[in-house]
Amino acid sequence: MAVFLFHSVLRVKAQNSTNVSILWSTHVASRIDSSPAVAADGTIYFGSREAKLWSLSPAGATNWFFRADGEIEGAPSIGDDGTVYFGCRNRSLYAISPKGSLRWRFKTEGWVDTCPAVTKTGVLFGSWDGNFYALDLQGKLRWKLKTGGPIVSSAAVLEDTSIFFGSYDGRLYALNTEGIQKWSYKTGGPILSSPALTEDLSVLFTSVDGFLYSLSSDGHLNWKLKTGGITESSPVISETGVICVGVNHDLWMVSADGKKKWFQWNEGEVETAPLCLADSSVCYVTKWGSVVNYNPTTVQWWRYFLGTYGYASPAIGTNGAVYFQGGTKWGSICALGPVTNLAASPWPKAHGNPRNTGVISGEQPNH
Repeated sequence: MAVFLFHSVLRVKAQNSTNVSILWSTHVASRIDSSPAVAADGTIYFGSREAKLWSLSPAGATNWFFRADGEIEGAPSIGDDGTVYFGCRNRSLYAISPKGSLRWRFKTEGWVDTCPAVTKTGVLFGSWDGNFYALDLQGKLRWKLKTGGPIVSSAAVLEDTSIFFGSYDGRLYALNTEGIQKWSYKTGGPILSSPALTEDLSVLFTSVDGFLYSLSSDGHLNWKLKTGGITESSPVISETGVICVGVNHDLWMVSADGKKKWFQWNEGEVETAPLCLADSSVCYVTKWGSVVNYNPTTVQWWRYFLGTYGYASPAIGTNGAVYFQGGTKWGSICALGPVTNLAASPWPKAHGNPRNTGVISGEQPNH
């Protein structure tokens, strides 16, 4: 059952600032590292360290939870038919019906911390066993590709064309839909972040070698920007094409041609992906324990203190509320609002869209 709370939020007066407050907070009694996925009807899905996949209503009421037998670190994703897919540290990928029953389970040889990408024909994900897997929608293995290290980078997929992901071996891989490697690009360190796709279908990602990279879809370097960042924050893209990414304790805004525009220092590291919103602001969580919103001119519109460390990327609901770990009790998920809608860009949030499918078409982003 949801506990309804009304907290004060630290706000800075600014043009178009939002009078936001906590709408609800639901206690799940566990740390949450899993960024929520939001279905078209507003249902919220996320995993917990207590080995449960949760389903909440848009009002924060518990619909159901599914108990796995291992920690759930990665974000879930939602297929076109409402099936929820998630990885688990019991070395498995699960498919769960919208009502909370098991459809199938696929076992690997390592933890599955990636968010599965979901296409019209299958599910794509990497594992700590170093393999990247492609399953059909019934959970049968179609193919797998071995890399030189564990995979914690969730895939970005250009529908019917290409699959992009990084590996601990320091390479960004591009595969075709049959699992044949098209190319790979070697960086100077492990790739922990998940790639993003731009409007011109360039691939953006960070490496712990301290660079933000932009590659063309055929694997050529467009540019790279030295950030010094060693955190695993994944890049996202605003409506104006500006790239937002966490760099150690900073949030960076980078132009589409790879120039640093501005940065905002934070008390804690920005390890998770930011959230680009329709009002051109950016929202993100810090490890110090706050969720922050800045406008494009670096004016803080609002800040909410979580009461705990921040571990998961925020998500936004169909009602314009931002969902994140926090509240008066440790182990809660909250809704903050009203805020606004998600930015209409190719990749405005972690895993590309509210359902976390990690897929766009060559014609139009999948929102």
